[in-house]
Amino acid sequence: MLQKAEGIVIRTIDYGESNKIITLLTREFGKIGVMARGAKKPKSRLTSISQLFGHGYFLFYKSTGLATLQQGEIIESFREVRNDLFRASYASYVVELTDKLTEERQPHPALFDLLQKTLHYIDEGIDSEILTRIFEVKMFIVAGIQPELHQCASCGQVEGEFSFSIKEAGFLCHRCYFKDPHLLRISPATIRLLRLFSTINLDKLGAISVKNETKKELATVISSYYDTYSGIQLKSKRFLEQLERMDVNQEDES
Repeated sequence: MLQKAEGIVIRTIDYGESNKIITLLTREFGKIGVMARGAKKPKSRLTSISQLFGHGYFLFYKSTGLATLQQGEIIESFREVRNDLFRASYASYVVELTDKLTEERQPHPALFDLLQKTLHYIDEGIDSEILTRIFEVKMFIVAGIQPELHQCASCGQVEGEFSFSIKEAGFLCHRCYFKDPHLLRISPATIRLLRLFSTINLDKLGAISVKNETKKELATVISSYYDTYSGIQLKSKRFLEQLERMDVNQEDES
């Protein structure tokens, strides 16, 4: 059966001398695997549409097993992402996280929109690190590991001083600090941003300006939480963390 879908390429694997297997996150069908025959050939009409991050319309035959790509039309190629190591590294992490946390053939239009907008803003040069942190926080729900960010995870209080508890899966107020001796003591700015990231609509994203200290706290909380509860290991994350350390060291030297 011939089907058409709007999709984003979130993974590519070379198959044989000239073919690719691409994984698409589609608006209509969720995540699907598609064989792009001849896509590795420079003159193939499928070469450009089967590139990682590519956003477009895909026409494919679906039978048992992998679908077979027939043709595609590019909507956004995210050229600036491809041409910049830092942007490409954040984008690679975002699409790998999407791939690892989604099941085949489970439509999730809101997730598709989130991924598309995140890649679009990274391409436009908006702070890639903060966009990635927003994406990670919103993906907690998809992963089924949503922490409590709007009240104390223990007593339910919304007023007071708060810190983040990996053990208790969310914020603890000062009255409940005794429940976790390994609390992550974070600034009020980091607390506000974690709460904001869980609810913000990227369509209404304004100018972003976050201090490096706050960025470090956000990364520590989110990374530690994923490491504890998600059960996934991402190659792109290790590379990204190396780049971030290099970038911080360069800023400290300047």
